[in-house]
Amino acid sequence: MTALSPQECRSRLDAVPHAYLATADAVGVPHLVPVVHALVGDAVVHAVDHKPKRSRALRRLANIAANPRVGFLADHYEADWSRLWWVRADAQARVVTSGPEFDAAIEALVARHPQYAARPPAGPAVIAEVTRWSGWVATA
Repeated sequence: MTALSPQECRSRLDAVPHAYLATADAVGVPHLVPVVHALVGDAVVHAVDHKPKRSRALRRLANIAANPRVGFLADHYEADWSRLWWVRADAQARVVTSGPEFDAAIEALVARHPQYAARPPAGPAVIAEVTRWSGWVATA
């Protein structure tokens, strides 16, 4: 078992197609959802897109407004446990709906995910500045 450096954690998160976003509301009730993401500098970004949802007023956005501390988790699992790994990015998040940060987030998402080429996310976008990277790999 080996702890991963922040650079290796960042690299692994950047390489996976999706991660899990953990938010909590003002009283600490957790909420976990899968998101497609991109890295912009030291921030993990994602946006509300056209995939079916009950509403565009998503619980994750309300949670971030009430409690901006979030976490992203990515992992690799298989039957060969010597190949297991996980990385986590703890972050301070904010929701943006326009402006240069919003534009940069959408551009990064479109560049990373070909599914967005014809229909970029309309937002809002979440900009999550990473405050701590942690991770683990079964074998060095």
